[in-house]
Amino acid sequence: MQHDGTPTATDLAWCAVGVVGADALSYLQTQVSQDLLGDGPWPRWSALLNPDGTVLSAGPIVQTAEGLDVVVPEATLPAVRARLNRFRLRSRCAVDDGRAVAGPYRSRRDAIEDGWPGPEEFAAQLVAQSFGQRFVERTISFTKGCFTGQELVGRLDARGSSVPWRLVRARGARLEQLDAVLRSAGPAGPSGVTSAVKDGDGFVALGFAHRSLLGAPVPAGVVLEALA
Repeated sequence: MQHDGTPTATDLAWCAVGVVGADALSYLQTQVSQDLLGDGPWPRWSALLNPDGTVLSAGPIVQTAEGLDVVVPEATLPAVRARLNRFRLRSRCAVDDGRAVAGPYRSRRDAIEDGWPGPEEFAAQLVAQSFGQRFVERTISFTKGCFTGQELVGRLDARGSSVPWRLVRARGARLEQLDAVLRSAGPAGPSGVTSAVKDGDGFVALGFAHRSLLGAPVPAGVVLEALA
């Protein structure tokens, strides 16, 4: 949403951050959550985690003639570049400034309808399991070996992936009502609408809710979907 709370349906801008050089692949293998060395088709979707295990950004990783492109929402570009440079001291590779590219979702609406988080959701600084099992299965490898941020997501996976805050998709006539419903259960935390667009006479939104809200009654006219 805009800072004044107005939902937007503008194009979703993407950037490719190039990692190039002799150690580009081996370095990224230690930094992103997806296995880049195993068999499988490209591009490979991955998350980039902070050292504490929270999600900084996510998107497809693409092979190039010079190395690899990490494709992320443009709004996360500065943080992604800083994160990729943070542990690069002894690696023979470089991280470029990034450039605009076509991304996997053309607009915020497309991403919301598909239940895929964007910059507004990543800003909540939550672990991968908060974004749902589909997000985890698409972006996280639990067999690849060590990577930055692995400890917490691995521990949560071993314990059944139970997390207090969950990404949900909500539909309803009034955005204020959707936000209030998402904030209506649980302790203080990152609950509420994070991004939304018009949907006919109402709105469709992504946001976070406490797990105690999932399965509980909601007001008439509100549809709440936990993203599996």
